[in-house]
Amino acid sequence: MAVEVEVYARNLEIADNLKDYITKKASKLDRYLNEIDLVKVDLDYFKSARSAKDRNVAQITVRGHKALLRVEERSDDMLAAFDTAIDKMQRQLDRFKGKHFHGRGDGRSAAEVVSVPTETTVEEEVQVVSRHKTFDLIPMNEAEALEQMKLLGHDNFFIFFNIETNSINVLYHRRDGTYGLIEPRVG
Repeated sequence: MAVEVEVYARNLEIADNLKDYITKKASKLDRYLNEIDLVKVDLDYFKSARSAKDRNVAQITVRGHKALLRVEERSDDMLAAFDTAIDKMQRQLDRFKGKHFHGRGDGRSAAEVVSVPTETTVEEEVQVVSRHKTFDLIPMNEAEALEQMKLLGHDNFFIFFNIETNSINVLYHRRDGTYGLIEPRVG
């Protein structure tokens, strides 16, 4: 089965030998799961990353009949980021295949094996907030917030007080390279 491999580069030029290497390694992912139709490899370079180890990003997305898996790895070297991501994807495919294609082997369904508890106890797992952060909101419009977001190097999101709507908004970076704005409403 031939797997289609698409390689995209953003903010960098990739050499032909690197593209061939990536295509060759990514096309072998169907060894782990036969239902793979497409492997998409996105390579990105973030000059404004806080750490040099986070500048090169390799993201692999696998699409198949019943599968949609994604991994992302960051490194100071693009080849290292890709190699780590492909290893991670291989482990994910093995895990996915084990969950969806391997039975227990004894012929019994999961409903037969699992006994239903007669009495339920309420034990909620306590989530711990590991960090609290406080900052002052400066009133600004959307254009100023976007500029401030870029100047600060916030790649994912930026919270600001919108002077036009008189409310707190969240500006975020979308995967397609555009920006989105969240305007919360109390309902």
